[in-house]
Amino acid sequence: MTSQRKILIVAYSGQGHVNPAIRFATRLIKMSVAVTVCTSLSVVRRIDKETIPHGLTFAPFSDGHDGGKQPTTPLEQFVSDFATYGASAVAEIISSAAAAGQPFHHLVYTTVIPWAARVADAHGVKASLLWCQPATVLDSYYYYFNGYQELISSNGNNLTSPINLPGMPPLTIGDLPSFLLPANPKEYEFLIPLMKDHVDVLKLGKRILVNSFNELEVQSLGAIKQIEYLPIGPLIPSEFLNGEDSSETSLGEDFFDKKEDEYIQWLNTKPKSSVVYVSFGTIASFSMEQMEEMAIGLLESRRPFLWVIRDSEQAGRLSKIEELKKHGMIVGWCSQVVVLSHQAIGCFVMHCGWNSTAETLVAGIPAVVFPQWSDQPTNAKLLEDVWKTGVRVRRRERDGVVEGKEIERCVEMVMRDDDIKKNAVKWRGLAREALNNGGSTTINLLAFLDEL
Repeated sequence: MTSQRKILIVAYSGQGHVNPAIRFATRLIKMSVAVTVCTSLSVVRRIDKETIPHGLTFAPFSDGHDGGKQPTTPLEQFVSDFATYGASAVAEIISSAAAAGQPFHHLVYTTVIPWAARVADAHGVKASLLWCQPATVLDSYYYYFNGYQELISSNGNNLTSPINLPGMPPLTIGDLPSFLLPANPKEYEFLIPLMKDHVDVLKLGKRILVNSFNELEVQSLGAIKQIEYLPIGPLIPSEFLNGEDSSETSLGEDFFDKKEDEYIQWLNTKPKSSVVYVSFGTIASFSMEQMEEMAIGLLESRRPFLWVIRDSEQAGRLSKIEELKKHGMIVGWCSQVVVLSHQAIGCFVMHCGWNSTAETLVAGIPAVVFPQWSDQPTNAKLLEDVWKTGVRVRRRERDGVVEGKEIERCVEMVMRDDDIKKNAVKWRGLAREALNNGGSTTINLLAFLDEL
């Protein structure tokens, strides 16, 4: 690859978008591509610059929320401001580079910001979507906006009703992205036209870079002839794949919030495959009742656990906090790729966000999945019924709470079930093969660059 190739990556400010964007940028740089990442100033300020590969440059812009999204800021307002300020900033970046005789050859934009494709088109730059969720989810949106909206809406209150979308795995209504269902909260209704815009803007460039790999979504990747997927995932730190000692590396492109690693020393004292790792990403939040049930489930499992609770005040209010500290470790943050690569981890209790799902697949760790919203129900369906590497919790009918005994049941199932363990190991091998030289992901990435 020649150093003349220049790519601008525009990433929405959520960590679930920024991390895969920078991991993708890192791969491109290793192939001698010059990459600039454009995202909000609040994100760039938080990135640990020591983790950034040499040659990667940033073009931050103020989105009107330089302290990051605040709890009182409606998501619709935040996304709208990001679009308004971002479109202006991206236009200026493209124009300035061209005026300096160093134009960008391509623009890559992440999920939630379809406007970036239109900015690129207005400036004569071709663009590709980097879809930060599985292809199955984008297929679901495509079908919804192309002939299936009435069918889905009319059955939307019956979550167990089957929905047959051509070329896709068998799904029920409840397996679809939550934004498509009648129960979608009013505050998220604005995301429906946003996702429609994602589908509509594909006419400017139908090729989609997707954080998946050929073998993982064989059906969904070929389900819709109008969409050309190019799987370039899973976007995982290279150290994670090389099996390097997690206690000696940053593994990552874990770009945010470096902290002390007492949890690694703690994990080092635990037997192989014995620890239950519990983490629900950067957005999900739970009621105090649900947190108490989680605590009951972990204690009843009688297994050591590492539980990430971002809200230290909520953690301190747990009624069984002293007992929890005796049996496990509660932290406010940890490097997930480091933890998942540790031999002591036996299962992962998670929300089923796509980055976490991809990371647990590559690690070969069985999962207990606790989906909340957006793509998570679809991811959970794939993990449980298609890849068969975990189990989804069952909620209490009257209020949706997952009881402690259910959490215990699911943990015991994935820790003991040999078939689930074998499948986890199988997908671990296939993911790593895809990323090797000569693997499907490497071939796809080379094909993308050759066309620039």
